[in-house]
Amino acid sequence: MEKKRCFWVDENSPVYVKYHDEEWGVPVHDDKKLYEMFLLETFQAGLSWITILRKREAFREAFDCFDVEKVACYGEEKIKDLMENADIIRNRKKMEAAVKNARVFQEIQREFGSFSRYLWGFTNNEIIVNQDDCFPVKTELSDRVSKDMKKRGMAFVGSVTIYSYLQAVGLVNDHELSCFCRKDVQEKARKLK
Repeated sequence: MEKKRCFWVDENSPVYVKYHDEEWGVPVHDDKKLYEMFLLETFQAGLSWITILRKREAFREAFDCFDVEKVACYGEEKIKDLMENADIIRNRKKMEAAVKNARVFQEIQREFGSFSRYLWGFTNNEIIVNQDDCFPVKTELSDRVSKDMKKRGMAFVGSVTIYSYLQAVGLVNDHELSCFCRKDVQEKARKLK
């Protein structure tokens, strides 16, 4: 019997199926993984997620395995090198934002003890589970997180991008009611508590 997945999954794309089945919506508390997804989401702004998934390993290599400490230290020379890398998204403003955001990410880690504690604090460490199949592109929660991140100096963190990020790292469970992952994600969340 074939598994029922969320409508947006391209069943002909193994990378998309794997991402949906194993990652999307699974609660993440590890700062390294939270940073990886954050960087990828900010580069995704205005593009399709499959574009980013296909370039994920190139991003990993280009951005020092998503090491926030290294990215925070990037200067003009590294940005120039990144701009010449045809395997990633070459948008100078996003490159500059990646460096700035890494520095703010570190400031948040210092202030809260971890980025995870900061992020999950917006939901009191609870997962928001949507009860129907009418999923928004942004919510009051993503508005609040976006506003706070912007106030701290981050860029490419509009409410739509942040909502996508919250879905990806499991603060929001937006798997469709009929999707086999919906219950799996809820079970994984219970085990994390």
